[in-house]
Amino acid sequence: MRNVIETERWGALVCLIAGGILCVGLVVEFALGLQPCPLCMMQRIWFALAGIVAFIGLAHNPRWGIYPLLSALCALIGGGFAIRQLWLQSLPADQVPSCGQSLEYMISDVVEYGAPIGQLLAKMTSGTGDCAVVHDVIPVLSIAGWALVGFIIVLAASVMQLRQSLR
Repeated sequence: MRNVIETERWGALVCLIAGGILCVGLVVEFALGLQPCPLCMMQRIWFALAGIVAFIGLAHNPRWGIYPLLSALCALIGGGFAIRQLWLQSLPADQVPSCGQSLEYMISDVVEYGAPIGQLLAKMTSGTGDCAVVHDVIPVLSIAGWALVGFIIVLAASVMQLRQSLR
């Protein structure tokens, strides 16, 4: 019985961390006026997926190990996008990829004109010059750096949930 409670606690922690980070992203976007770049949006998607998977696991069966495993996978993929953005931010100005269209324009291109969604995903995952701009809203690290820290915490909590579910 104790393992079930611990498993549920770790799953709830994953939900809370992912949801909290998404709320911080919304505050940064709407209260501070910073528009997210395509890589930022991909990171938000993977935070949301990690939280949703953990929530579904709590609702269905918190002891079933597939849910924390999928949450951990979401955190790893999202962490990869954060690392890519940090790499773009570390490039010298002359090596940064050119700025492409805005995310809103790319989405409207898919919705209105039927552009292939694969092109949108390729542009979102590769990043543009917009992704290389460093915003240090929160001191010490850039937003991408804090996102990476968040993904590491979600990954650690998911692994702890998985360990508890295997006991």
